[in-house]
Amino acid sequence: MDPLPEPAELEALSRQLPPQLLFGTSSWTYPGWKGQIYQQDYPKSGATARMLEEYARFPLFRTVGIDSTFYRPADAGVLASYAEALPAGFRCVSKVWDRITMHTFASKRYKTGGGELNPDFLNAAVFLQEVLDPCLKHFADHTGPFVFEFQTIARSAGLTAQGFADALDAFFGQLPREAQYAVELRNAEFLTPPYFAVLREHNVAHVFSSWTRMPSVGEQVELPGAFSAPFTVARILLRPGRRYDEAVDAFAPYDRIQDPNPALRRDVARLIEQAVKLRIPAYILVNNRAEGSAPHTIAAIAKLVLQRAEEAGGK
Repeated sequence: MDPLPEPAELEALSRQLPPQLLFGTSSWTYPGWKGQIYQQDYPKSGATARMLEEYARFPLFRTVGIDSTFYRPADAGVLASYAEALPAGFRCVSKVWDRITMHTFASKRYKTGGGELNPDFLNAAVFLQEVLDPCLKHFADHTGPFVFEFQTIARSAGLTAQGFADALDAFFGQLPREAQYAVELRNAEFLTPPYFAVLREHNVAHVFSSWTRMPSVGEQVELPGAFSAPFTVARILLRPGRRYDEAVDAFAPYDRIQDPNPALRRDVARLIEQAVKLRIPAYILVNNRAEGSAPHTIAAIAKLVLQRAEEAGGK
């Protein structure tokens, strides 16, 4: 187990990290972090913004993943409450409403039988009206990259890698370039030169995700053109091969490391080193289901980054 460092050590560790390295977690409403991240007791609901305010004071956290917006866009009141809770310039990585990224309906939330084509798949007008405009109006000082997470698209849907790249090209061509966008895939076969070319054309980042059926982060880092934008995003979610529901059951309440993954940590450290060389911001979001506790994993990776930098400097 990797215990969290003491507060003074955390502060010192944070000061030594590269300024463009932005660690954070995938969401933040975890009661199991009491005594580590949170010092107060919070009710089970209704305290999201208050928890976010305390979250942002943790020394290693420089960003946060807003995951709830995958299920529905945040309204003006929610965005305003988050903005009030966060310090100036604290940028968040927001998942985009799945109404825009779902190729075929598979969710009972949309009251379909499943399998029907989604008419709003990559609908730029819906994204602009429901997602981007409210954020720019109520959350501008805290709006970082928007992550378009594409759940696995079945081969039976008939969407080829080239077809997917072409759809992305048409979609991002309709969006204002002032905002930051990133694409997260669950189809490894879509990791092709046309995909990376489209991202590069529109200054869109590829999300380096550690996920059940995706190549490792280290393998993705080695792909030509994988750093396609003037910033990068990583989402460290799961050990490849493990299902999400398995990790949820095994790791709750997320207060300690339960499955250390040194290889994954090294891969993330390599990604960070590449971002530092390129002089681009790196948003590194860690999920509790990666090793058991996102804050502990972040602390371990932060130490590894500094250790590798010291070793490289001594050569």
